[in-house]
Amino acid sequence: MIPSQRHLFEIPDEIAYLNCAYMAPQMKAVSAAGVEGLKRKANPWRISAQDFFSEAAEARRLFAELIGASAADVAIVPSASYGIAVAAANVPAVAGDRILLLEDQFPSNVYAWLELARSAGAEVVTVARPPDMDWTNALLREVDEKTAVVAIPHVHWTDGTRVDLEAVGAACRDVDAALVLDATQSVGALPFSVQAVQPDFLIAAAYKWLLGPYGLAFMYVSERFQDSQPIEHNWITRKNSEDFSGLVRYTDEFQEGAVRFDVGQRSNFTLLPMAIAALKQVHRWTVADIAGTLTALTTELAHGATELGLRVAPESHRSPHLIGLGFPGRMPDHLLQELADNHIYVSIRGTSMRVSPHVYNTLKDVRRLLEVLENFVRTPAARAL
Repeated sequence: MIPSQRHLFEIPDEIAYLNCAYMAPQMKAVSAAGVEGLKRKANPWRISAQDFFSEAAEARRLFAELIGASAADVAIVPSASYGIAVAAANVPAVAGDRILLLEDQFPSNVYAWLELARSAGAEVVTVARPPDMDWTNALLREVDEKTAVVAIPHVHWTDGTRVDLEAVGAACRDVDAALVLDATQSVGALPFSVQAVQPDFLIAAAYKWLLGPYGLAFMYVSERFQDSQPIEHNWITRKNSEDFSGLVRYTDEFQEGAVRFDVGQRSNFTLLPMAIAALKQVHRWTVADIAGTLTALTTELAHGATELGLRVAPESHRSPHLIGLGFPGRMPDHLLQELADNHIYVSIRGTSMRVSPHVYNTLKDVRRLLEVLENFVRTPAARAL
């Protein structure tokens, strides 16, 4: 268990921010790294040619270690949608193929597949939300020889219900389907191993559970796709780009590994130091300890919410760090405003109230939330819903 780390964040004492899945608060060290980066850019003579490569290499390595990958397998991209676009541009799909998605999954991992299906004559199959909240078996029933791509999250963004990716990965390999993961809602808070799951692509934006800045993401690319085509062509991903004097000796050769997929201007002298500071702290805590700490909070919340008559996924199907609460009938009016008036911040996603604590939260925050929820569900107006 990790003791409350609130002192590392700029969160006022009265705030119960239970919304890391929306956007993580910025740690003081991450803000300081960003300020120092801005100062360097203000004095560009402080930036050396090597700086265009060294910080990217460190960020790449730190992310790779979180997922059990090699740094050479990781690309630096600006967003989850950019990484999904790379995947959609390179996975094979032809007329009659099937592309599997989950119902209500985040649109960044939907639109590119709709476009690919239209251009290739393939079919997008949306796996319906199962009544028992068991996404894994619902997915496995749909994977067959016509499946070309399974493009899913590890954790559903609306309610934290989880997919057994090892089982899904094995099923994909059995039918030679590509597995593309949007892990924005899980990497950094939920242990993950590319060796165990063997995805073809995995993308995670930095601004949520990686506690980093907005505008930066990381993409793992398996070896079988590392010779594929990037969606843009820039100077720094080409072979020998470290030699600034030789950049006009154009080449068709790329740097080794997934670097070829890096976005142009990846050497962002503000965002990369911020991401590095955040990733170092995640490593110090360890993802296993983060998950264990958050499990204690979400378990307390699940028990309290169940006693209030709210809908919660079974423990076997929910993640340790993100939980959805469903209300009988429709969501109560003014619920978010009432919570905000009590300095409690969560999100409504789909039909669930999404609660996503982090290590700056305590059981006291969870109990404050339950107290306000009890006032809602115990009133005659709430019961009428």
